[in-house]
Amino acid sequence: MKPLLVFDVDGVLAEVTESYRETITQTVRHFTGATVLNARIQEYKDQGGWNNDWELSHRLCRDLGVEVPYPEVIARFNDIFLGANYDGLILREQWVPRNGLLERLAASYGLAIFTGRPLDDLSHTLRRFAPAIAFAPVIAMESVTRHKPDPQGLHLIMEQCPGAAVIYVGDTVDDARAASAARVRFIGVSPKPATAALLRAEGAAALIGDINEIEGVLPA
Repeated sequence: MKPLLVFDVDGVLAEVTESYRETITQTVRHFTGATVLNARIQEYKDQGGWNNDWELSHRLCRDLGVEVPYPEVIARFNDIFLGANYDGLILREQWVPRNGLLERLAASYGLAIFTGRPLDDLSHTLRRFAPAIAFAPVIAMESVTRHKPDPQGLHLIMEQCPGAAVIYVGDTVDDARAASAARVRFIGVSPKPATAALLRAEGAAALIGDINEIEGVLPA
């Protein structure tokens, strides 16, 4: 059986500074009038426990002194991110893997996904950027009842692929903690030295600046 490479999506396969991160900023500004910069968003991410961008947007509003019902935050977030018909900030996403990378990896590894994204958002992005790549299993927000850093998603993948050696590739403290709890090898992805140091401290077996460097750190 092939070993299994399991990818997080945001910050790993997709560059989301101008999509998900900007949506957080615009959502918080809508309710509070304050502009939250990406550096502050990263500070929350580096604390761990903020894998869900709806929850993070809600918390930022509260920390800025504005109480907003959570469903209103979700609705505004989705209006900005998805638009009327996937014509919102999701269009600003950029696919990070260069042509041929995933195809080369698929020759030696099974490719899977464990992400906190809603499945519809994820499916749209995969159809847009990687329609020919067969990711399986795919674990999204709705697939689990306990979200990262809980390892439930990785456990589900391991149950569906019994006996396969699993490597999880992610960019956040929550990804690293999920991998550690599931006892699988973790490769951290971050161009930011401070975040990379946190991922190393959380047990990353290797660190890369972006996904295109992964072939240099995979086991021989």
